[in-house]
Amino acid sequence: MRWYGLRCAEEDTTVLNTESIAGVKIVLTERETIKMLKHVTQDLFRNKTTSLKSRLILVLFRTASSTRGLPRVLTIIPRVVYQISAEYILGVELPWDTRVGPGLQIQHGTGLVVNHDTQIGQNCTLRHCTTIGNKQRADGSFTDSPIIGDNVDIGSNSVILGAITIGDGAVIGAGSVVVKDVPAGCVVAGNPAKVIRQASDQKA
Repeated sequence: MRWYGLRCAEEDTTVLNTESIAGVKIVLTERETIKMLKHVTQDLFRNKTTSLKSRLILVLFRTASSTRGLPRVLTIIPRVVYQISAEYILGVELPWDTRVGPGLQIQHGTGLVVNHDTQIGQNCTLRHCTTIGNKQRADGSFTDSPIIGDNVDIGSNSVILGAITIGDGAVIGAGSVVVKDVPAGCVVAGNPAKVIRQASDQKA
Protein backbone atom coordinates (compact mmCIF):
# COMPACT_ATOMS: atom_id res chain seq x y z
CA MET A 1 0.00 0.00 0.00
CA ARG A 2 1.42 3.40 -1.00
CA TRP A 3 0.59 6.59 0.86
CA TYR A 4 0.06 10.11 -0.45
CA GLY A 5 -1.07 13.36 1.07
CA LEU A 6 0.01 13.13 4.71
CA ARG A 7 3.09 15.34 4.48
CA CYS A 8 2.37 17.15 7.74
CA ALA A 9 1.63 15.08 10.81
CA GLU A 10 1.59 17.94 13.31
CA GLU A 11 -0.82 17.78 16.20
CA ASP A 12 -3.00 20.57 14.74
CA THR A 13 -3.60 18.75 11.44
CA THR A 14 -7.22 17.62 11.06
CA VAL A 15 -7.84 14.59 8.89
CA LEU A 16 -11.02 15.23 6.91
CA ASN A 17 -11.18 12.07 4.86
CA THR A 18 -9.23 8.95 3.95
CA GLU A 19 -9.65 7.12 0.67
CA SER A 20 -7.89 4.27 -1.09
CA ILE A 21 -7.77 4.38 -4.89
CA ALA A 22 -6.04 1.59 -6.81
CA GLY A 23 -3.81 0.84 -3.85
CA VAL A 24 -2.87 4.48 -3.24
CA LYS A 25 -3.75 5.69 0.25
CA ILE A 26 -5.14 9.25 0.16
CA VAL A 27 -5.25 11.26 3.37
CA LEU A 28 -7.19 14.50 3.03
CA THR A 29 -6.22 17.01 5.71
CA GLU A 30 -7.72 20.41 6.46
CA ARG A 31 -4.41 22.10 5.69
CA GLU A 32 -4.00 20.35 2.35
CA THR A 33 -7.62 21.12 1.42
CA ILE A 34 -7.17 24.85 2.06
CA LYS A 35 -3.90 24.82 0.13
CA MET A 36 -5.60 23.10 -2.81
CA LEU A 37 -8.51 25.56 -2.85
CA LYS A 38 -6.12 28.52 -2.86
CA HIS A 39 -4.21 27.01 -5.76
CA VAL A 40 -7.33 26.30 -7.82
CA THR A 41 -8.82 29.76 -7.28
CA GLN A 42 -5.65 31.86 -7.51
CA ASP A 43 -6.63 33.48 -10.83
CA LEU A 44 -10.23 34.39 -10.04
CA PHE A 45 -9.62 37.86 -8.63
CA ARG A 46 -7.96 39.09 -11.84
CA ASN A 47 -10.77 37.52 -13.88
CA LYS A 48 -13.74 38.97 -12.01
CA THR A 49 -14.44 41.27 -14.99
CA THR A 50 -13.86 38.64 -17.67
CA SER A 51 -16.27 35.92 -18.77
CA LEU A 52 -17.53 32.87 -16.95
CA LYS A 53 -15.79 30.85 -19.65
CA SER A 54 -12.40 32.32 -18.72
CA ARG A 55 -12.94 31.61 -15.04
CA LEU A 56 -14.05 28.06 -15.75
CA ILE A 57 -11.00 27.38 -17.93
CA LEU A 58 -8.61 28.68 -15.29
CA VAL A 59 -10.20 26.74 -12.43
CA LEU A 60 -10.02 23.55 -14.48
CA PHE A 61 -6.45 24.37 -15.54
CA ARG A 62 -5.29 24.87 -11.97
CA THR A 63 -7.11 21.73 -10.87
CA ALA A 64 -5.38 19.68 -13.55
CA SER A 65 -1.99 21.28 -12.89
CA SER A 66 -2.29 20.51 -9.18
CA THR A 67 -2.01 16.81 -10.05
CA ARG A 68 1.63 17.24 -11.09
CA GLY A 69 3.72 14.66 -9.27
CA LEU A 70 0.78 12.55 -8.09
CA PRO A 71 0.38 8.86 -8.89
CA ARG A 72 -0.96 8.47 -12.42
CA VAL A 73 -4.24 6.95 -11.29
CA LEU A 74 -5.10 10.24 -9.55
CA THR A 75 -4.33 12.45 -12.54
CA ILE A 76 -6.35 10.90 -15.34
CA ILE A 77 -9.83 12.26 -14.55
CA PRO A 78 -8.96 15.94 -13.87
CA ARG A 79 -6.63 16.12 -16.88
CA VAL A 80 -9.11 14.49 -19.26
CA VAL A 81 -11.97 16.68 -18.00
CA TYR A 82 -9.81 19.77 -18.47
CA GLN A 83 -8.66 18.84 -21.97
CA ILE A 84 -12.16 18.03 -23.20
CA SER A 85 -13.71 21.13 -21.62
CA ALA A 86 -11.03 23.71 -22.46
CA GLU A 87 -9.60 22.45 -25.74
CA TYR A 88 -12.39 20.54 -27.47
CA ILE A 89 -15.41 22.51 -26.27
CA LEU A 90 -14.16 26.02 -25.44
CA GLY A 91 -11.34 26.20 -27.99
CA VAL A 92 -8.43 27.08 -25.68
CA GLU A 93 -5.18 25.08 -25.80
CA LEU A 94 -3.35 25.78 -22.56
CA PRO A 95 -1.75 22.45 -21.60
CA TRP A 96 -2.14 21.45 -17.95
CA ASP A 97 1.64 21.18 -17.47
CA THR A 98 2.44 24.72 -18.68
CA ARG A 99 4.35 26.68 -16.03
CA VAL A 100 2.12 29.65 -15.24
CA GLY A 101 2.45 32.10 -12.35
CA PRO A 102 -0.51 33.25 -10.25
CA GLY A 103 -3.00 35.83 -11.47
CA LEU A 104 -3.29 34.76 -15.11
CA GLN A 105 -6.06 36.60 -16.96
CA ILE A 106 -7.68 35.26 -20.13
CA GLN A 107 -9.71 37.69 -22.21
CA HIS A 108 -12.20 35.83 -24.45
CA GLY A 109 -9.68 33.03 -25.04
CA THR A 110 -11.11 31.36 -28.14
CA GLY A 111 -8.28 30.32 -30.47
CA LEU A 112 -5.59 30.71 -27.78
CA VAL A 113 -2.76 28.19 -28.29
CA VAL A 114 0.16 27.86 -25.86
CA ASN A 115 2.98 25.32 -26.14
CA HIS A 116 3.42 23.34 -22.93
CA ASP A 117 7.11 24.31 -22.67
CA THR A 118 6.21 28.01 -22.45
CA GLN A 119 6.84 29.72 -19.11
CA ILE A 120 4.47 32.51 -18.08
CA GLY A 121 5.04 34.79 -15.10
CA GLN A 122 2.51 36.21 -12.68
CA ASN A 123 -0.33 38.63 -13.47
CA CYS A 124 -0.10 38.20 -17.24
CA THR A 125 -2.96 38.73 -19.70
CA LEU A 126 -3.63 36.51 -22.72
CA ARG A 127 -6.23 37.20 -25.39
CA HIS A 128 -8.02 35.30 -28.11
CA CYS A 129 -6.44 34.01 -31.33
CA THR A 130 -2.92 34.17 -29.87
CA THR A 131 -0.20 31.58 -30.47
CA ILE A 132 2.78 31.13 -28.15
CA GLY A 133 5.19 28.33 -28.95
CA ASN A 134 8.37 27.02 -30.53
CA LYS A 135 9.78 27.20 -34.05
CA GLN A 136 10.90 24.39 -36.30
CA ARG A 137 14.47 24.70 -37.58
CA ALA A 138 15.61 23.78 -41.11
CA ASP A 139 16.98 20.46 -39.83
CA GLY A 140 13.57 19.51 -38.41
CA SER A 141 14.44 20.13 -34.77
CA PHE A 142 12.51 22.55 -32.61
CA THR A 143 13.57 25.55 -30.56
CA ASP A 144 12.57 26.15 -26.98
CA SER A 145 9.38 28.09 -26.27
CA PRO A 146 9.16 31.67 -25.00
CA ILE A 147 9.75 32.74 -21.42
CA ILE A 148 7.26 35.46 -20.51
CA GLY A 149 7.93 37.66 -17.50
CA ASP A 150 5.56 39.14 -14.94
CA ASN A 151 2.77 41.63 -15.73
CA VAL A 152 2.98 41.11 -19.49
CA ASP A 153 -0.06 42.16 -21.55
CA ILE A 154 -0.45 40.27 -24.84
CA GLY A 155 -2.88 41.57 -27.45
CA SER A 156 -5.20 39.45 -29.57
CA ASN A 157 -4.03 37.75 -32.76
CA SER A 158 -0.41 37.88 -31.60
CA VAL A 159 2.22 35.26 -32.46
CA ILE A 160 5.17 34.77 -30.10
CA LEU A 161 7.63 32.12 -31.25
CA GLY A 162 10.99 30.66 -30.36
CA ALA A 163 13.50 30.69 -27.54
CA ILE A 164 12.92 34.33 -26.66
CA THR A 165 12.26 36.29 -23.48
CA ILE A 166 9.48 38.80 -22.97
CA GLY A 167 10.54 41.16 -20.18
CA ASP A 168 8.47 42.15 -17.17
CA GLY A 169 5.75 44.70 -17.86
CA ALA A 170 6.03 44.44 -21.64
CA VAL A 171 3.00 45.04 -23.87
CA ILE A 172 2.55 43.08 -27.09
CA GLY A 173 0.29 44.94 -29.50
CA ALA A 174 -2.57 43.18 -31.25
CA GLY A 175 -1.51 41.32 -34.38
CA SER A 176 2.19 41.37 -33.55
CA VAL A 177 4.60 38.67 -34.67
CA VAL A 178 7.33 38.45 -32.03
CA VAL A 179 10.45 36.40 -32.79
CA LYS A 180 13.06 38.37 -30.83
CA ASP A 181 13.51 39.31 -27.17
CA VAL A 182 11.35 42.13 -25.87
CA PRO A 183 12.95 44.37 -23.18
CA ALA A 184 11.14 44.89 -19.91
CA GLY A 185 8.56 47.65 -19.91
CA CYS A 186 8.52 48.11 -23.68
CA VAL A 187 5.56 48.24 -26.03
CA VAL A 188 6.03 46.36 -29.31
CA ALA A 189 3.84 46.03 -32.38
CA GLY A 190 3.99 45.01 -36.02
CA ASN A 191 5.18 42.13 -38.18
CA PRO A 192 7.92 41.62 -37.26
CA ALA A 193 7.33 43.30 -33.93
CA LYS A 194 9.39 46.39 -33.16
CA VAL A 195 9.68 48.55 -30.07
CA ILE A 196 7.40 51.56 -30.47
CA ARG A 197 7.71 52.92 -26.96
CA GLN A 198 10.30 52.57 -24.21
CA ALA A 199 9.46 52.22 -20.57
CA SER A 200 10.78 55.73 -19.93
CA ASP A 201 8.33 57.12 -22.50
CA GLN A 202 5.18 55.64 -20.98
CA LYS A 203 4.39 58.72 -18.90
CA ALA A 204 5.01 61.10 -21.79
